[in-house]
Amino acid sequence: MAPGLIDPITFFLAPTKADKSIFPDGLKTSGQQEPVYELIQPYESFPKEITGPTVWKAADFNRNPEKWTHAFTENEIDEIGIAADKFIESKMPLTGISKDLFQLPTLAARMQSLRKTLVDGQGFWLFKNVPVQKWGLQKSATAYMGVGTHLGYFTSQNSRGHVLGHVKDLGEDPTQTDKVRIYRTNARQYFHTDAADLVGLLCIARSMEGGESDIVSMHHIFNCLQREHPDVAKTLCEPIWYLDRKGEVSDGQKPWIRASVFYLENDPDGSPRVYGKFDPMNVTSLGRFNSGPDAKIPPLTDAQLHAMKVLEDTCMRESLHMILAPGDIQFLSNSQTFHARTAYKDWAPGTLDEAGNPRPRRHLMRLWLSVPMEEGGWKLPYIDANLKKRGGIQVNDTPPVCPLDAE
Repeated sequence: MAPGLIDPITFFLAPTKADKSIFPDGLKTSGQQEPVYELIQPYESFPKEITGPTVWKAADFNRNPEKWTHAFTENEIDEIGIAADKFIESKMPLTGISKDLFQLPTLAARMQSLRKTLVDGQGFWLFKNVPVQKWGLQKSATAYMGVGTHLGYFTSQNSRGHVLGHVKDLGEDPTQTDKVRIYRTNARQYFHTDAADLVGLLCIARSMEGGESDIVSMHHIFNCLQREHPDVAKTLCEPIWYLDRKGEVSDGQKPWIRASVFYLENDPDGSPRVYGKFDPMNVTSLGRFNSGPDAKIPPLTDAQLHAMKVLEDTCMRESLHMILAPGDIQFLSNSQTFHARTAYKDWAPGTLDEAGNPRPRRHLMRLWLSVPMEEGGWKLPYIDANLKKRGGIQVNDTPPVCPLDAE
């Protein structure tokens, strides 16, 4: 066993069966967890340079779409569509969908190979050609969630229990960062990770302008920081960061989590990989807790503010840019990639397209998917690491729901 690493079994939550009257697939999202602080390794244990397939540069993919893009063929769309129709006809709730109930006779093997690419490789992929306008919201959502079950287990994304999320501007104020989740606004999203192993985005409709995607290899960024700003890398490896839960807490939980940005896997028998988890919007929204005479946690230091700026600037410099079109599905791994979104502007209400149809607002359906350790997932420093639906956001026993549009 490597120095400083300890047997994680001591800390794991034991799997339990969830009440199927509340959780139709029998699985409950474990929700946001503090790291196991005994598993956090000092900066000196981190590699000076990471190598392997998780390390890539934008130039590796800009001119090679075959390395990260697949346009579904007509036969593949038919296979997905037949599975979606069959599930809809079963009258089962969409929250009960599973891989066994969404069989893909030929595509299943491709999806298993893709999961390996996402979890252990480059960490991103883009599918094209889903006929979202022809299928409509219900069939598109069913097909998307069904395909997603072949990659992982869907988790709740907010306190409402949304396992099918919707990235859409609902007119909420993005400056109210202690209350508002930025995906419900049209504001820029800085480079971050989501609270699940994988995130998927199905584009239903594009905006008039903006809303474009940037992704970057977290491991390439770590290497850049180690070469150019080792002081920043060290700051990001320390458990001095407080993350805002934004009120999405279960009974007895603190309103924040103390964490690091970068961790090492707890892998006593192998080579621990660098893992990252960070959203700057959850770090800068804690003024109600870290200021004034009744402050409960420390404010951000100058070193932390500097580290955040360097991290964002480095990600922007090194990122791969892409524009999602209707029918595209982007899958990303949150373990070894950061992603961001440019600000956007929707069409004015009442605007018509060339055919005289109303132009919709930008709309992406989102999935958070868990890949547990026993199925090849990363060995994370959290007590829920071996649960099927690890991560996500779960408040008490809020049941999962699958709204077909933003609410």
